[in-house]
Amino acid sequence: MLGLYVTVPIASFRRGAAREYWETHPLPPPSTVYGFLLSMVGEVDRQKHLGVRCTAGLVGKPDRSTVLRRLWRVKDQKLGLGNGANVRPDYQELLTDIRLIIWLDSSEEPSAGETLELRVRNVLTSAGRAAVSRFGGLSLGESTHMVDEVLPVDRVPVELREQVSLFVLEQTGNLSLPVWVDHVGSIETRNALGRLTKSSIDPPLPTQLPLISDGRMVLQT
Repeated sequence: MLGLYVTVPIASFRRGAAREYWETHPLPPPSTVYGFLLSMVGEVDRQKHLGVRCTAGLVGKPDRSTVLRRLWRVKDQKLGLGNGANVRPDYQELLTDIRLIIWLDSSEEPSAGETLELRVRNVLTSAGRAAVSRFGGLSLGESTHMVDEVLPVDRVPVELREQVSLFVLEQTGNLSLPVWVDHVGSIETRNALGRLTKSSIDPPLPTQLPLISDGRMVLQT
């Protein structure tokens, strides 16, 4: 299992059902974490590493605020994007000073080549970063929410190591987060049920991590 310490100055992890008021999840869902890891290694096929397990935990507590911003919609196909009825002001929740622990486990990944865990490990080395071909900035959530740093998990400041709220699977949990998002409709969107638990920087059990599946795969959970 691989652990990362990730910091993001500002981000929002929009709830799928949010409309006029864009609420944010308290931390990035597994689907967002998975997309971040794919971007980190330069992988553009999001089905490449289905079967991995990953999750995030909050280190400390980020500040929460609300902003009024212009959001695009497609209400009139005759108008261009961002014009007329296709744009309107709405409120969005933001998190600032986000510090995360991300856990990744590829022990169940049915990959014939390099696993996602191995690819991420390689990127953490100078030689590995030089060999990666990717484009754009590294973000978590929206493309403008840029990641500040990605470090091995043992780089978490000592004074914060016991202040981790980790999302883990639990059948009687009170928090449902997406592990796969259907961007065309919603029929193939998949969620994991769990809860935020107090943790440290010690790795959790692999079975506590949500499994990334697109809904068409039959995987053991």
